[in-house]
Amino acid sequence: MYQVRDDEPEYAFIPDVAAPASNQWGKNVTLVNTDDALAGKSMHINGDGSVGSSPHRYRQHGFHFTADNCIGCHACEAACSEKNELPAHISFRSVGYLEGGSYPAYRRMNISMACNHCDDPVCLKGCPTRAYTKFAEYGAVLQDPDICFGCGYCTWVCPYNAPQLDPVKGQVSKCNMCVDRLEVGLKPACAAACLGGALDFGVIETTPENREQAKIHIPGFPDPEITHPNIRFQQIKSLPRDMTRTDSTPIRYQRDAQGVEEYKAKSHGAPLPKQWNLLKLSSRENPLVLFTLVTQTVVGAFILLFLGPMFGLEMLGRDTHPYIHAGLLVALIGAQTLALAVSTLHLGKPHRFYRAFNNLKYSPVSREVAGIAVFYNLLVIYSLASVFPTALNWISPTLTHAVLMVCGWGAVIAGPVAIHAMHKIYRIKARPFWNHWQVLTSFYGTMLSLGSLIVGWVFAAMLTLSGEGYGSLLSVLTLPITLGLIVDGIGLIAHGKYLSAYGAEASAAQWQQLTVFGHTHGLRNKLLVLACLLAPGFGLWGMTGGIGLLAWSLLALGCITAAVIGRALFYVLVVPTTMPGAFFWRNQGFEAHARASGLARMEQVGVLPQAEYHDLQKQRVVTDLKNEYYKLRQRGLSYAIRQGWRLVFTRA
Repeated sequence: MYQVRDDEPEYAFIPDVAAPASNQWGKNVTLVNTDDALAGKSMHINGDGSVGSSPHRYRQHGFHFTADNCIGCHACEAACSEKNELPAHISFRSVGYLEGGSYPAYRRMNISMACNHCDDPVCLKGCPTRAYTKFAEYGAVLQDPDICFGCGYCTWVCPYNAPQLDPVKGQVSKCNMCVDRLEVGLKPACAAACLGGALDFGVIETTPENREQAKIHIPGFPDPEITHPNIRFQQIKSLPRDMTRTDSTPIRYQRDAQGVEEYKAKSHGAPLPKQWNLLKLSSRENPLVLFTLVTQTVVGAFILLFLGPMFGLEMLGRDTHPYIHAGLLVALIGAQTLALAVSTLHLGKPHRFYRAFNNLKYSPVSREVAGIAVFYNLLVIYSLASVFPTALNWISPTLTHAVLMVCGWGAVIAGPVAIHAMHKIYRIKARPFWNHWQVLTSFYGTMLSLGSLIVGWVFAAMLTLSGEGYGSLLSVLTLPITLGLIVDGIGLIAHGKYLSAYGAEASAAQWQQLTVFGHTHGLRNKLLVLACLLAPGFGLWGMTGGIGLLAWSLLALGCITAAVIGRALFYVLVVPTTMPGAFFWRNQGFEAHARASGLARMEQVGVLPQAEYHDLQKQRVVTDLKNEYYKLRQRGLSYAIRQGWRLVFTRA
């Protein structure tokens, strides 16, 4: 149990005051009745089986931040980091600020923010490994870094940038509400350390002394409707009509008129000439660019291979061209296997990939992984039965046909379902740029266009080598190719209108798209339009032979280039609804400058050098794998078999 100092000041203790029955969201403040079976149990903090003595142990607690009092001293940050022994590049609590007006009426408003232990924690629902738990004790949302495999999805869905992904350790950690201090009646370290009386803590909706407001929103704070956070604000002093962020996020906050109206987030992107910035298309999500594109292409290609002969395209059947058909199936399996392997590189702990199945009930990540696993296994079984039918024919030819039909139709259904689950991953309220149906049209459009284009090109190339014609095949395939391009284009047009109308982070992303990546974005659009016009023309013309193959190759290259550019833009353009940073801290612009100038080599700057932390990541992964290997050697083969059995048939 946490040791209370003999000289602990009175302000460090949580006041014992009357608590309301419900909060401003209509949720009960009391989470578990004292006669409930869950009550009176230890949280086993640091292995201690004792039970805290707080009279409000089973009530929802939260922070109260008085913006008028915050002096920006960062004592709360320091206290939090010291207690949790955090490295310089990680901070569970951070102080950012907004500024507005001009001298002498310049105003600055500081905001101290950590995890808000929400009533509806989207991090908990989104985490595929079930590393998050919302406890009845104090309403704390706690995360277990040892369960986490570092996918970072919780950092995507959280509007407040509370979960912190450590690229060195390859795992997420976050504020734990200092539950060890709460058990002995003390406020969290950050609240106890606040010098200006700005940060306080207690049962939610119990307004601290000398406070008169308990607002759920202040300028710079994302929409509280997303998660129903357990933080309350007071901000009484007059602020200018326009408040801007000092970090590089192109967002400002504005009142429609001077007075009591709430501030609304708007884009403040200054006019810039169109640029290429091709190198900036690279991001941490590069493995996902490859994974999503390849998976959608493989699904579309298999559907065409399986259904094509049933709808008059006998040329695609395994009986007409068995070697081309078999070779393409093997290539699809190889491409999907590579994509799955590359997707694990997105994880901080790739060797823990199997934990992605742990939260099928809530997490779209778990559902996507499960859907793709079903599709992949059906694809493999179908391909084996198709390429090596004699293995089953000796039992019964009917069995071979049944396996082909069951696995084929199963994969045809599982593939699009998996892609739908894949699109649900990105329908995140905290990332307005993604939260639009264009994600679905993009994914399905890629499935139709690239899947059909790859199948058509492979057959055209093989048939050309054997001296056969392919014009009739590609004339038919221009329909799904063009349809996929049109579907993708319609989504992009609607998405552009949505971004402009939505404002805030969506408009900021649109500004970046039209300026910072203006030429790149334009190239993608021009390639799509050109491909949409040329594909039907090639089909009607009936191009064949070597010249036709060259033309179709250029068309395929253009479509693939457009798809890669579009998917890379998809990941780099998103502007999340995070809290404002400071000029040096939590500022992507400063982080880029620190790495380019060498400041990042100074540990106290709090920015990891790009190359160094990649090397540290590799070393850590190798070390983890070696530890797992030695553990299996020590415990024997039977232990490994039991562990595999448990992973398959139970959820950790």
